[in-house]
Amino acid sequence: MKLTEIWIYPVKSLGGVRLKKAGVLPKGLQYDRRYMLVDENNRFITQRVFPQLALFKLSLGENVFTVTHGNDVIDLPVSPELSKGFTAVTIWNDVVQGVELGEKFNQWFSDRAELKCKLVFFPEENERLVDKDFAQNNEQVGFADGYPFLIIGQSSLDELNSKLEVPVPMNRFRPNFVFEGGKPFAEDNWRDIKIGANGFTGLKLCARCVLTTVNQETGEMGMEPLATLSRFRKVGSKVNFGQNLVARNHLKVSEGDEIEIESFQ
Repeated sequence: MKLTEIWIYPVKSLGGVRLKKAGVLPKGLQYDRRYMLVDENNRFITQRVFPQLALFKLSLGENVFTVTHGNDVIDLPVSPELSKGFTAVTIWNDVVQGVELGEKFNQWFSDRAELKCKLVFFPEENERLVDKDFAQNNEQVGFADGYPFLIIGQSSLDELNSKLEVPVPMNRFRPNFVFEGGKPFAEDNWRDIKIGANGFTGLKLCARCVLTTVNQETGEMGMEPLATLSRFRKVGSKVNFGQNLVARNHLKVSEGDEIEIESFQ
């Protein structure tokens, strides 16, 4: 099995950036979900409620992320100055300390998303623990929903698409790692794996939500693929697709890395 795609999502719930290689940090891939938009109550916002966020696209430049929305463009520093004070922001049930980027950015995103919002950054030294019911060694995470890494096999998507009238692309599921080889849903049963030289541990299957029904090109929300997934990938109240991981080493991963399965769940 081989790693074929590496993705980061620098601003939570906006467009992803595909990389050839990436640094593996304790809170996730370098730059992954270190920015987030929050509402007037400093609570996180996502495509679950505001599917129009899909229309913000990102690319990586020289020390900046370029965000485009239609014909409009703004650059975000990959590592902003942290001279401003911290602001308490809420993501799910966690309250963490973020740094506001300033009114210029708040207004730009608010105008184009057509909702009042602010842009905040999560410094690397800040603390946000992975769910203690699944964590192995008090691992941490940035602004991702709950876990620092997500892996999905191309075979799993192919199996899902064989059951859909209209196939969906992998970007509906926002993985960090996509691999080829193996049977559909092989990743479900992985425990300890290596991607190249970097070790990872699978903690739990990724429970999916309505965000998977948002067309990432149009920002429109539908019923699929969640409706179909719920018919054959439901366990209790959860519809699962992909495996959440934590890292045992903090090296680098590259497209083409071999994936070695060391143990199973």
